[in-house]
Amino acid sequence: MSAFLDRIKERAKADKKTVVLPESMDRRTFEAAETILKEGICNLVIIGTPEEVEANSKGLDISGATIINPYTYEKTEEYINLFVELRKAKGLTYEDAKAQALGDYMYYACLMVKAGDADGVVSGACHSTANTLRPSLQIIKTKPGVKLVSAFFLMVVPDCEYGANGTFIFADSGLEQNPDPEKLAAIAACSAESFELLAEKEAFVAMLSHSTMGSAKHADVDKVVEATRIVKEAHPELNVDGELQLDAAIVPSVGSSKAPDSKVAGKANVLVFPDLDAGNIGYKLVQRLAKAEAYGPVTQGIAMPINDLSRGCSADDIVGVVAITCVQAQNN
Repeated sequence: MSAFLDRIKERAKADKKTVVLPESMDRRTFEAAETILKEGICNLVIIGTPEEVEANSKGLDISGATIINPYTYEKTEEYINLFVELRKAKGLTYEDAKAQALGDYMYYACLMVKAGDADGVVSGACHSTANTLRPSLQIIKTKPGVKLVSAFFLMVVPDCEYGANGTFIFADSGLEQNPDPEKLAAIAACSAESFELLAEKEAFVAMLSHSTMGSAKHADVDKVVEATRIVKEAHPELNVDGELQLDAAIVPSVGSSKAPDSKVAGKANVLVFPDLDAGNIGYKLVQRLAKAEAYGPVTQGIAMPINDLSRGCSADDIVGVVAITCVQAQNN
């Protein structure tokens, strides 16, 4: 395990938060829970019926977790009424709210957070990103002043002299399909903030492209140039530059030859990809070929930390994302 994750866990333990795991139908949830409880990372809530919990936690010690059976829990009625109140303008009835909250534990988990009974949720081991984010956007909504919800991977590359000792944020690599310049600018600003929170180092943000400072002409390049202009204007305090090819962004010698006047070229640690194809391919390439640790997709822009998991995640990945969720919650 990396020094980065050790540090995140230490920060999580210093001010314990309550995180909900709604996927009691998956064994990995309980394997992760055993580790989280043993290490004292957070207070843990698992949502599930006694049958679901028993079937999937055999042989694991999860005695420190709070198990909530939504069918019998004394606050279920309060949560359903809260759901109706939040969605009545959309025509949500009590019956529909009850069916959704009990039929999909992600809704129930988000209602717990909205009611102030938990600080964050981690889900997605056996649910799609849409099924993880839809309830959070309906119930918890976006942070004040934030234009959109995006997702990043926190990448820790072993034996790497680039970035912040091999630590990077890759964004958006989980959610926003083909962001326009305004969205790309918003992703850049949010990602810089996330990097500084989690890595505890100054962010240097590269707006990536197949072109460096006008070396190629194409509408796709124009999009990145415009996004760079928008984010620089809105956030003059940020170290952000573009458009930059990947090597110009992270390799000092290439950065100084291709973009000599840039304060980001050659030292970027936040990589903003032009679209989801590039971001998703990029993080998976680095994860598999460089054997990097990839934590995420971590969401940014939701009013409370609600994080998605890759469906191929391991129990250890869940532990890492839970620890990150705790640090995000401390910052709220």
